[in-house]
Amino acid sequence: MVERELELKLVLSPERSVPVPVRLSYRTDDPYAVHVVFHIGSDHPVGWTFARELLVEGVFRPCGHGDVRIWPTKVDGRDVVLMALSSPDGDALLEAPATQVSAWLERTLRAVPPGTESERLGMDEGLAGLLATTVVADELWLRDPWPSDESRDGEE
Repeated sequence: MVERELELKLVLSPERSVPVPVRLSYRTDDPYAVHVVFHIGSDHPVGWTFARELLVEGVFRPCGHGDVRIWPTKVDGRDVVLMALSSPDGDALLEAPATQVSAWLERTLRAVPPGTESERLGMDEGLAGLLATTVVADELWLRDPWPSDESRDGEE
């Protein structure tokens, strides 16, 4: 697991934002996703999960549509990454320090290089297990548990 605690800014208006502590998490057993947990001062933190590739691309150029959109920009001379999140409960615009997000992403890319994610899913082993079960089931199916009427039992 690759984690990073940092502080984002929840943008309320062009002149006003509030700090929001977050935890970025990346798990090698879920290699396509990044997890962001917002600690908003309630009993239940708010979590979002989206594609790691989306965040990687968003550090360099605008990307995403729908629920998650990410793009780089400058605010007061600082490089930041903006994340627009939409849900039925509302919308949020978050500002993240680009350097810290990029450093964390770099660690995730070292843990699981792009293009090798599927190797972490165990699909080959799972498929082999399913096929082995199918072979056993086929063998059982081919065995006739009830003798047919044409059997020679009782014939002389």
